[in-house]
Amino acid sequence: MITIAALKNLLDNLEEGVVFVDSQRRVVEINAAAERLLGRDGDRLLGTACPTLFAGTRCARECQSGGRCSLVPGGADARKVQDISLRRPDGSEIALRMWAMLLPANDAGLHCSIVLRDRSREVALEAEVRERWRLGGLVGRAPAMQALYAQVLRAAASDASVLVTGDSGVGKELVARALHDNSPRAHGPFVPLDCGALPENLLESELFGHAKGAFSGAATVRVGRFEAASGGTLLLDEIGEISPAMQTKLLRVLQEREVVRLGENHPRKVDVRVVAATHRDLDAMVRGGQFREDLYYRLRVLPLHVPPLRERTSDIALLAARMLGELAERYRRAPLRVSPEALTALEACRWPGNVRQLFNALEFAMVQADGPVILPHHLPPEILAPGAQAGHFAPMAPPGAAQASAAQPRGALEPRGSYYRRAMQADQERAMIRGTLQETGGNRAEAARRLGMSRTTLWKKLKDGQPG
Repeated sequence: MITIAALKNLLDNLEEGVVFVDSQRRVVEINAAAERLLGRDGDRLLGTACPTLFAGTRCARECQSGGRCSLVPGGADARKVQDISLRRPDGSEIALRMWAMLLPANDAGLHCSIVLRDRSREVALEAEVRERWRLGGLVGRAPAMQALYAQVLRAAASDASVLVTGDSGVGKELVARALHDNSPRAHGPFVPLDCGALPENLLESELFGHAKGAFSGAATVRVGRFEAASGGTLLLDEIGEISPAMQTKLLRVLQEREVVRLGENHPRKVDVRVVAATHRDLDAMVRGGQFREDLYYRLRVLPLHVPPLRERTSDIALLAARMLGELAERYRRAPLRVSPEALTALEACRWPGNVRQLFNALEFAMVQADGPVILPHHLPPEILAPGAQAGHFAPMAPPGAAQASAAQPRGALEPRGSYYRRAMQADQERAMIRGTLQETGGNRAEAARRLGMSRTTLWKKLKDGQPG
């Protein structure tokens, strides 16, 4: 019979940490690698409960609430792996990957072993890679995004005006924010204003401020955005929407570096870096007489163009991972991942709404998904529609269309509409389920895990014979 001492001598030569616990989740034995990883004396840990040993981690919380080791696989479940960040007694933190193995009945009182692996170098490398793919809130490894990052950092060193162009939803405000955060003005305020969201009279007050009594309703003095952004950066979003009269007033402010509040007659100096943004073709507007040429060139000292998502589909997987992390935090649920089939559908879409539309599509999918994996049928129907790959989407049905459709025989009025899409999605899911069952040799538990659905859901789909 192998004794604990002999077993410990064997395990002390392993690079991975191993902690043996009893049925009450108390430490019975620990190897040298685990002592080093945990930064604790093994002898003093004997009898310590797991929730105390791993205090502050998700593992400890699940162990405490469930009354059992949450890492021990149950039934046909595959090995459960969890990554944690643990604070050690000396205040340092270590990234660990951990899993557990249930042990056969024995006289030593050992219930299971918890295996620990150091992930510090892996985490550091991941962070280094992410830094090369990110600039502030921008994410992208496509050549077009890497070139944009370089342009942003060069422009940030200057104090000249910047014009950011790009389709709606590409992240022009994120570019402006990255400019500000990497500039000498980073300590100052970043003040955004959507020029297209306000009528001209309110826009003038927002930009330049007003004195008390300057107009009806002006009960107090108001500081304008130019003054509020003093020492920092002012983002004038949708600059192409302002009127010719406002263009003239804005040009004067940019030339003189001073503003006059409504209702006053003395100028006030402002120290502001102006970043303008638009989805419109200002060059064409200048040629058509809709935008002042002198203002255009005053704003476009340093031009930056943000590429649309359709031109950098290689970034979709990276963007989706980040967005799903943000959504998981918002919805207080475990992060989801995108299946290869769903990712293919996302990469085939033309994304007229760009990054903003991708975020909305993933939020829709997160609500629809009943497991840890987003499958094609969880995505919005318009993403899977043939028109999505052609660069356009079918118009939304008018009010009452759903009721009218329900009154007709199924498929009678919609051979190319929603019934067609539902049938296509159902066929895709049937094929996916059949293929997964073949890969797992008919193991339904493993197939359900790979498909990202519960075994009950898979059983129901198989019983109905109509997955989807």
